[in-house]
Amino acid sequence: MAISSKKITGSEILFYVRRAFFIIIAWMLLANIIFFYDYSILKAANGFDSNFDFEVSYNTFLIVALIASIIGGFFVVNVMEFWLRKYAFWKAVILIITLYTVMAFLIGTLGAIYYFTDYLGLAIDSEALKEKISAFYLEGIFIKSYFTWLFIVLITLVTLMINDKYGPGVFVDYLMGHYFLPKKETRIFMFADIRDATRIAESIGEKEYFNFLKDFFNDITPAIMQTKGEVYQYVGDEVVITWKMKNGLKKSNALRCYYKMNDIIKNKAAIYTKRYGEVPGFKVGFHYGQVMVGELGKIKRDIAFSGDVLNTTARIQSICNDRGVDILASKAFSDILTKLPKGVHRIEQESASLKGKAEKVAVVSFERVE
Repeated sequence: MAISSKKITGSEILFYVRRAFFIIIAWMLLANIIFFYDYSILKAANGFDSNFDFEVSYNTFLIVALIASIIGGFFVVNVMEFWLRKYAFWKAVILIITLYTVMAFLIGTLGAIYYFTDYLGLAIDSEALKEKISAFYLEGIFIKSYFTWLFIVLITLVTLMINDKYGPGVFVDYLMGHYFLPKKETRIFMFADIRDATRIAESIGEKEYFNFLKDFFNDITPAIMQTKGEVYQYVGDEVVITWKMKNGLKKSNALRCYYKMNDIIKNKAAIYTKRYGEVPGFKVGFHYGQVMVGELGKIKRDIAFSGDVLNTTARIQSICNDRGVDILASKAFSDILTKLPKGVHRIEQESASLKGKAEKVAVVSFERVE
């Protein structure tokens, strides 16, 4: 059972609006490509009769495509994505196809009404119009469009889910084979670990603790995506997040991610308390540096990182308790932040002796004034 909240932040709304906008643009572009491809094929084969009106046909197409793209981008895709997360895969697929079919017939009917009332001049309440619309659903153009766009909708959902899994832009990198051969990159890493995990697990039981973790990781996902982070891996009650340098430094995205995560959990504290009797607290460590990145695995391929920066980040996070703070970062990372988030200021810390490191590492903490 997933936790939900009526509180939606402005950044979350902006994220979904931007995503819907890109879906609308992409679908409209695809729709135009399909329309003009079909038009060129029929024209070359002399498939149009003397009564064909290009303007009416194209206007009808634009109306249908725009309505479908807007409804799909803002509503249908989000609902379908929610089903894929909430239900077993087979049940989600049935619900998706059902919703898609309903929307296809609804939008197809609107397009057919416009076309036949404008092209043939049929009255909107006439029997002739009803017969034309009924016949329209048996024509090859509707059947072809139905399956073509079902495929496009499913591909869109798969792309969004992969994008959610790895973070913005990673799917494109994977398709382009950027990490097929290992390469060196400079990246920012954040290790986030739930506080008092053992005590909470013993208190609420293994099954409820698993749901507790699941809700926590689901709830903080918008913060990661809105700051252009990529989830590297989940390890027990810990999540490792990484940023390409330009994404993590822009508007201090990496640091803002931590505070966005905090705000989300704070807003949902009452819901966690009601269900689990516990509110997840967490501590994080930040560092940056060079890593080797590439695809690993044969049965299960994944993008993996290797380098001392990961070990250092993990060690920095592990001493948060010793320093009595929830956030700790290497001074090297804090020095490359050109501008801190609003209300956040840096707090100097004594250099730390980290396990496995011969020399002490300069560290800092951060504090936000509400």
